[in-house]
Amino acid sequence: MKIGHVVLPNNLFVAPMAGVTDRPFRMLCRQLGAGYAVSEMVTSQKHLWASLKTSRRADHTGEPAPIAVQIAGVDPAEMADAARHNIDRGAQIIDINMGCPAKKVCNTWAGSALMQNEPLALRIVEAVVAACAPRNVPVTLKMRTGWCAAQKNAPVLARAAQEAGIAMLTVHGRTREQGYGGQAEYDTIAAIKAELRIPVVANGDIDSPEKAAAVLKSTGADALMIGRAAQGRPWIFREIAHYLATGAHLPPPPTADVRGWLLAHLQDHYGLYGEFTGVRTARKHIGWAVKALPGGEAFRAAMNTLETADAQLRAVTSFFDELAALHPRWPAANAPRMTEQDAA
Repeated sequence: MKIGHVVLPNNLFVAPMAGVTDRPFRMLCRQLGAGYAVSEMVTSQKHLWASLKTSRRADHTGEPAPIAVQIAGVDPAEMADAARHNIDRGAQIIDINMGCPAKKVCNTWAGSALMQNEPLALRIVEAVVAACAPRNVPVTLKMRTGWCAAQKNAPVLARAAQEAGIAMLTVHGRTREQGYGGQAEYDTIAAIKAELRIPVVANGDIDSPEKAAAVLKSTGADALMIGRAAQGRPWIFREIAHYLATGAHLPPPPTADVRGWLLAHLQDHYGLYGEFTGVRTARKHIGWAVKALPGGEAFRAAMNTLETADAQLRAVTSFFDELAALHPRWPAANAPRMTEQDAA
């Protein structure tokens, strides 16, 4: 699998998710089988580049190549400047956001709102490609199937973007109107793939090895992008990779391994955000990890009251030690719940 001249180890990608796919989470997913991970979207507005939020999103310390940064905005010149700015800070691939459905993004006509203005969308693509070409940095594009069911213009934009120099296209199988509701559809992705020469990536509702195989077969896509299904289960990438290669399922990971992965992730998370913010933003990652576990809901409620990194780490260690005693391998969602005596 290649993006322009960049060779990837496999065709399983981590989707860019605001507030989720920071550097620690991307590195964890890469460790557990993802071949490629794209950053949270970075604004194209220069006056925000020095902000703490944006500087954290642009932090690639220790991150394995290739480093891919997603940029968002509505002005072609600003987007070109943002591409150059992020290349100067280590980006090896630039991704253009035309897929975010969030109201605060679409209200500024960025994200998936750009799909309503095809001429502007194409000018942005052309400006970013022109800015990246002298540095030999490939440009990719992420979009939805359209703004709404009556405006599924992804095939038209895809063809134009390819001619403008896009190296790879990712399509989420929903319109902006759908948000994350309903079911993703893959017919539009299949139609785009049939027409384009560049790699096409399928995204949306890929949450199991079987679903991954089915989406690849139905779309003919070159790669898969996985987002929400990796929250709390970042080892899904290696599960899918194994299934695609062998047709067999990996056994669930040892619970002790999951504990180790989570504790290392938390340490990295605190290192990026500092203790005060890190403890609070880590709660969602811990919550995703334990949500479906026996005793998970009660633990998550208790976790949300802890105020220090040490307290969080001790609580996570204790919970997972108790869980491992009952379930040496990661338990299914319907596993027996721990009793008060078990948890004592």
